[in-house]
Amino acid sequence: MTAETLHTDVAIIGAGPAGLLLSHLLAAQGVESVVVENRSREYVGARIRAGILEQSSVDLLTDVGLGERLAREGDQHRGIHLQFPQERHHLDFVDLIGRSVWVYGQTEVTADLVAARDADEQRFFYSISDTRLHDIDSDHPSVTFTDADGSPYRLTADAIAGCDGSFGPSRSAIPGGATWEKTYPYAWFGILADVAPSTDELIYAWHPNGFALHSMRSDTVSRLYLQVEPGTDPASWSDDRIWDELATRLGHGQDGWELTAGPITDKSVLPMRSYVHAPMQRGRLFLAGDAAHIVPPTGAKGLNLAIADVALLAPALGDLVRKNDARLADAYSETALRRVWRCTHFSWWMTTMLHRSGDPFEEQLQLSQLRWVTSSEAGATGLAENYAGLPFEV
Repeated sequence: MTAETLHTDVAIIGAGPAGLLLSHLLAAQGVESVVVENRSREYVGARIRAGILEQSSVDLLTDVGLGERLAREGDQHRGIHLQFPQERHHLDFVDLIGRSVWVYGQTEVTADLVAARDADEQRFFYSISDTRLHDIDSDHPSVTFTDADGSPYRLTADAIAGCDGSFGPSRSAIPGGATWEKTYPYAWFGILADVAPSTDELIYAWHPNGFALHSMRSDTVSRLYLQVEPGTDPASWSDDRIWDELATRLGHGQDGWELTAGPITDKSVLPMRSYVHAPMQRGRLFLAGDAAHIVPPTGAKGLNLAIADVALLAPALGDLVRKNDARLADAYSETALRRVWRCTHFSWWMTTMLHRSGDPFEEQLQLSQLRWVTSSEAGATGLAENYAGLPFEV
């Protein structure tokens, strides 16, 4: 069967938040794009991922007309709670640095972006297969794929944006370069529960039994995590065991605080790793989001890093396509990686400070670090600056 040939300014591989936001920002510059995605539209819209937006991410989404529902339904937090045995401390980011964070899940961000792109008649191909990239070192790269009905396509473009995550074809299309990877010796057991949160803001807890986190998705849905061994089977934990362990690690009864249990609707185990690929571009192919880097979730950086990448990439592609000016495009990888490494370090630091390793010496170092962060304005300010978000140009 002969492939149908299409042309667009920018071919975007991946219909997650990075790809959708990139198409939105490009459209504002008059740059056309086509978005292709190997998953179904329903699958992409239902994915449960990160729930924290940095101030910089919120500002960008608001500036480009995507902040109306976020402002109405999102939950603005002034800071976080840090907890270790017999102590819980609140770090107020607004007092420390004048910035806050927002609880607004990736599912909601995706829904807002899809609605905006549909209104703009964005062209999508979902449930594609056999995706391949061609001629990325030329001025006319292309993507070939088979659509959901089995019809082959060749999509030619002036540039390709690989926003297709760590398992997509884009990263492997940039051979050579350098990669850095760290696999952590623990995992997160994630629990979604139909119960109102028992806290006003996130609780990050160090405990001899292991790390715990109390987060939330809405006023009626809680998201909670327990440190477990990699490869843990979620079915091996009963609901009662989960709530008992959460109560222990989060300090139920401490200073009158109580953890409220409720129906658990989802259980999953998330392995934890850090990964950075450099460069983030080759020829006319540019990587963004998880296609270029992965961070453990402790620092709430994954979605925000993807947004930061796209905030840099959109004007670079706009200049490249509309003005034949490659200066920003040529600098994209180097500029983006400065922020990627800063966020990678912060995520590693938060992770290693809060997760029990089993080494008594390391445990004392962790507690010393936690005491310093919660008693020193300099320590608290450093955490707040990184958690609430650095400027996109860092």
